[in-house]
Amino acid sequence: MSSTDARPETFLADLDLAPRLRSVLTTVGFTFDAVADLLGDRAHTALGRNETTPGERVTRGGTPLETLTRLFLLQRPVTRAHADAAFEDLVDELVTAGILTVLDNGDVKAVADIRPYAVEDLDDASETGFSERDLWVVSDLTPGMDGAGNKVDGDYVLGISPASTSLAQMTMRGPVGRALDLGTGCGVQSLHLAAHADEVVATDVNARALAVARFNAALNGIETIDVRDGSFFEPVAGEKFDLIATNPPFVISPATGERLVYRDSGLPGDSAVAHIVTTGPEHLNEGGWLQILANWAIAEGQPWDERLAAMLPEGTSAFVVQREILDPAMYVELWLKDAGQHGGPDYPERYDTWVAWMEEQGIEGVGFGWINVRKDVPGVGAQGVREFVEWPYDVEQPIAPVFEQWEAAQDALAGVGSLEALAEEKLVVRNDVRQESQGAPGEEDPETIVIRQQRGLRRARQVNTVEAALVGASDGDLTVRQILDAVAQIMGVDAAETRAQALPAVREMVNEGFLELS
Repeated sequence: MSSTDARPETFLADLDLAPRLRSVLTTVGFTFDAVADLLGDRAHTALGRNETTPGERVTRGGTPLETLTRLFLLQRPVTRAHADAAFEDLVDELVTAGILTVLDNGDVKAVADIRPYAVEDLDDASETGFSERDLWVVSDLTPGMDGAGNKVDGDYVLGISPASTSLAQMTMRGPVGRALDLGTGCGVQSLHLAAHADEVVATDVNARALAVARFNAALNGIETIDVRDGSFFEPVAGEKFDLIATNPPFVISPATGERLVYRDSGLPGDSAVAHIVTTGPEHLNEGGWLQILANWAIAEGQPWDERLAAMLPEGTSAFVVQREILDPAMYVELWLKDAGQHGGPDYPERYDTWVAWMEEQGIEGVGFGWINVRKDVPGVGAQGVREFVEWPYDVEQPIAPVFEQWEAAQDALAGVGSLEALAEEKLVVRNDVRQESQGAPGEEDPETIVIRQQRGLRRARQVNTVEAALVGASDGDLTVRQILDAVAQIMGVDAAETRAQALPAVREMVNEGFLELS
């Protein structure tokens, strides 16, 4: 919702409206798949670029599905007759709730968004292991449609976004008792968490976001979400969770000027992320996970992983993936445009102030990625493991299974212990691993051998002849020692020396998910 739209004090206050609205949306068939079919590939793709004209051209029939699509996705007004046909007797109540407004000519326009959303939940009864669930997410309207200005108010409530989708894809989906959605916004993460957590607590400091999150829980018939007001971990002081998922307001700025609550913490630099990483594990049960989608400052003269490692408290293990690095100037441009300030009269001054602050702080880049922190179980499994990976390449989504596999690998390696003990284990190569060899035509031996994962992070690793032979023979029948000794005999080299050279690489391949303990 822009600063020019009316904001009723009754905004989404009537939770009794939610189930009746859900009934209408269900009857109309206002689902992600139905809307995608209605729009077709061209219009649906154009809408992803915030262009609505192709969609407008294919939604002129006046059916209830077309009416809802025009109102919320295309942000076009509809006639009162079409609105009444779609919403039955709810139009006036939706106006009171701040979702619709009636224009001077009698037409109806959306002033908040209702977005159909499809998610996949774990389902052991399904042949695929997943089942699809249709949800609806209320938020403020998407700004910047058809090239219009995209300036928003400080308490703007962001809807489904690339960031929220990324967090949903990285969040582990195993059954848990209690989960925390820290900085819930419109509540979309809570809707995901409610499918596999007995209880979900959702927190935020934005009063409008809290109203939206409560309404979205009611709209989707979910009663296990407890929405609370407060900053960071204040609303859950003394409480423990099995899983904490958060896309905090991580924009790295000097914390001056107006604040957009959905992206700005009010703290300078990456202090908000550092605070969550440092204090979040205090609110985890043993074995619980804290998962953060975040930015972090890359300081001059300090490796990015060293800075993040310093934030991690004792008694935790962590797997951190840096997906992207942005130049400070590009970063400032990105977020000034996001705030609708590009081209404004004070744009050059804002730009200069922000970049100058970054230079003063010695920030040479901004990292973006996934921070995953586990509270270790004393005496059980891996303890204090830290892995930092720079991986800007394409990955398989959802990425969450990678973190689950990483945890299993670390615990398995901790149980094995020494390299000598690893030699007595039987390994199996992961079924998606493929080998690539390169060399000149006619050459007996390849110049390079690469093993590559087809799933997850899709890691690749260059291996030597011995390592490639071990991977190829790892089917769970022979121990690592037996395979390496056989390879050494074939190659006519010393077996003990072969083991000494290969075992560290074997451990790394287990750690990286190429090999698994059978």
